[in-house]
Parts: sequence; structure tokens; C-alpha cells
Amino acid sequence: MSVGTIRSRALLEHSNSRKSSTMGKTVFCLVLCATLVAPCFPGQAQQPNKVPRIGYLAASSATDLARIDAFRRGLRELGYEEGKNIAIEYRYAEGKRDRLPALADELVRLNVDVIFTGGANATHAAKKATSTIPIVMAQSPDPVAEGFVASLANPGGNITGLSSLAPELIGKRLELLKEIVPGLSRVAVFGTSTSAGNARSLRETEDAARAFGIKLQYLDVLTRKDFETAFRAAKKGRADAVFMMVWGAVLNPHRIEFAELAVKSRVPVMYGEREHVEAGGLMTYGVSEIDLNRRAATYMDKILKGAKPADLPVEQPKKFELVINLKAAKQIGLTIPPNVLARADKVIR
Repeated sequence: MSVGTIRSRALLEHSNSRKSSTMGKTVFCLVLCATLVAPCFPGQAQQPNKVPRIGYLAASSATDLARIDAFRRGLRELGYEEGKNIAIEYRYAEGKRDRLPALADELVRLNVDVIFTGGANATHAAKKATSTIPIVMAQSPDPVAEGFVASLANPGGNITGLSSLAPELIGKRLELLKEIVPGLSRVAVFGTSTSAGNARSLRETEDAARAFGIKLQYLDVLTRKDFETAFRAAKKGRADAVFMMVWGAVLNPHRIEFAELAVKSRVPVMYGEREHVEAGGLMTYGVSEIDLNRRAATYMDKILKGAKPADLPVEQPKKFELVINLKAAKQIGLTIPPNVLARADKVIR
């Protein structure tokens, strides 16, 4: 081998050695940089995604399955499956409104992502407990008057959702009572003066009653103990029917008992919620609260995806239903006209 060839090989090997050394240093620097920079970006890939948690706050009990199932169904329709990609913390007051504040505080301490409230009393408790966690109300008779939102179009705070406010319902209920009760002229209104929205509902009932030429007798029902007293007062006042404005925790746990008292008093009662008719009451025409609970899931989805409650307008009812219990009608000796039955969404026989 010539001297020139040996020298050429030596130069080539020296050049390759320098390239290998440079490449090694480059790889080392890249690894070192990656190691140093990694802590600056929390490893989304290494850690499982956080499962959002919803707080479910209601004045009712866990036995109120229709509304609970409607809410779950709404979530499933949007791709959320409880126990997999969504968690729900349930808190029920079991008909005792004074328990709601403590239950709301529990959900706040759990730092849930959003709170669902089933009814105005639950919304009041949640509002007092937090001004930062988003709150989605499923039913509120008058969210503006109750101070939950600044307006339906622009809520402006941490609360949004659905309102059960439908002023035209009052007149429709009285109209139906006139259709089924011959010679209706006097109606006893059972209300709860301490409940949110009671004053407004009473004013609307008085306005509608004047239009129909009906005289009203207002009777305050604050607790279950007032049921019998109210029925006795209605009978003494010669009421032809009862118009129910008692809501939530005062009435819901005692639906069957109340329906039995109505039968015993032989007086027709117009309710605002179908559950009371399914429990033995006579008739209801009102907002489908099952539908409101299902639709509340839409707000949950938007908020969990980054929307702010202040920017989500409050929606009003879309679905109404007439439910009649013929068994209850027979027990009080009342015949429901065929034209009214034909309009019913559900007839219980």
C-alpha cells in the first residue's frame, strides 16, 4: 500500500470520528433538553384524562326516579356515561328544605365542576354556597325575580339553565277547571307564601280568575300539617275546586296523602305536575319537568366544554302535558267531558 493511500485513509477515519463525536454530542443535547423541558408540560399522555364531576342537588329524595333518569338520559344522549366519562355526586334533602344549604356546601367542598339544581330552593342554596362553580337550574318559576339571573337572555353570573315560567299556564288551568266542573264560580288556591315565585303566581291567578269571573280564596300551606286545615277551610268557603300552587318539598314527599285528602273532601284539584296525578290526584296541565331535567344536560355539556354560564341564555319550557286520572274523578263523583279527555296526553284509568 502506498504512503498516499495510507494518508488518505487516516484522514477519512479522522473525519468519520469527528462526525460521530459531533452526532453523539447533538443526540445527548437533544435528550438533555427534552428531559429539562418535559416538566414544563404536564404529561397529558402519561396521565389519564380527568373525569368531570357533576353535583346533583335536589330537595326531593332518591326515589324521584323519573326526574333523575331524565337527567341521566340527557347526558347519555350527549355521549356521557356515568361511571365512565362522567361522575355524579348526588345530594337529596329528602323533603327537608333546611338541609339544602349544608348539602350545597358539601358539593362545593368536593370542588365539583358544575352543580345541577332541581328546583328553586336548591338553586337558592347553591347560589349562597358558591359564586364561582357553574350552576345549572332545571326548573325555576321566575329566575329573574328570584335573583338567580340578571335576565333570561343575559344571565350575567354563575347560574343559567331552564325556567318553568309560563304565564299562559295559569289561565289554561282555570279554563280546564271550568270545563270539567259544572258551574265553577269559587276556587280555593293552595299556596306557600315562603316559596319563591308564590307571589307572582298568585297575581297571575287573580288576573286570570277575573277574566273568567271566578272568585278566589287563598289558603297558605307551609307544611304537611296544613293540608287538612286547608281542605276544611276550602269546604267552609264553599270552593268548587282547588288550584294547587304548593310545590317542591312541602308537597312532593306527601303526594299520596294529599290525593287521599282530596278524595275524602270530594273536591277536584288542579295540579301543576304530573307526578301528583300519577300518585292519585285528579288532573294536571303544566310544564313537563321530566323534559326540563333532560334538557339541563345540554347546559352541562356546554359548560364542561368551556362555555360560561353568564353567556348561556335561560331557556323556557317547550313541552306541556295534560294528564287526567279517571279513577280519582270517579272517587269524587266527577265526570270528565269527552272533549277534554280527547286532548289529554295521558289518561290514568
